Amino acid sequence: MIRNNRIVFIDVETTGLDPGKGHRIIEIGAIAMENDQIRGEIQSLIQVNNSIPRHISKIHGITNNMLTGRPTPQQIYPEVKDFISDSILIAHNAKFDIGFLRSEFNRLKLSFNNKIFCTLELSRRRYPHLPNYKLSTIYAHLTGEQPADAKRHRALDDARMVAAIWLAMEGNR
Repeated sequence: MIRNNRIVFIDVETTGLDPGKGHRIIEIGAIAMENDQIRGEIQSLIQVNNSIPRHISKIHGITNNMLTGRPTPQQIYPEVKDFISDSILIAHNAKFDIGFLRSEFNRLKLSFNNKIFCTLELSRRRYPHLPNYKLSTIYAHLTGEQPADAKRHRALDDARMVAAIWLAMEGNR
């Protein structure tokens, strides 16, 4: 479908569920692919002024202390903007991830006009028989396994799972 374009698989971890309530991205992971070849990766924890609620920290394992000394939004998002360029972005639950990314870019007045695909929406249409549409469920359904060394709810590992899901859906495995 989009084989000859630059594709970026992306995932974020956040301080909450709603950028409209001031929640922020605290980790971003992305993988760039062209012609079925990985061309680069980017991953960073991001130091923000928001505190991470304990119940959120339990999900992704990122603590406030882990963000100390990490790049700030002003330092990391121009680099992310260059990395994604005008690529097609693919995320699992893109409404969430891309919504947060747009919010962060808007704070810094960075443009954002990328075409978006969502593996969550695609999997709901293609595999209506699955018990749920969690990233790990779709990954296991399409690859037959779970990545042994992957850290669930960590941005780069989740972006890698999104890439594997996309490639399996597109028949590129």
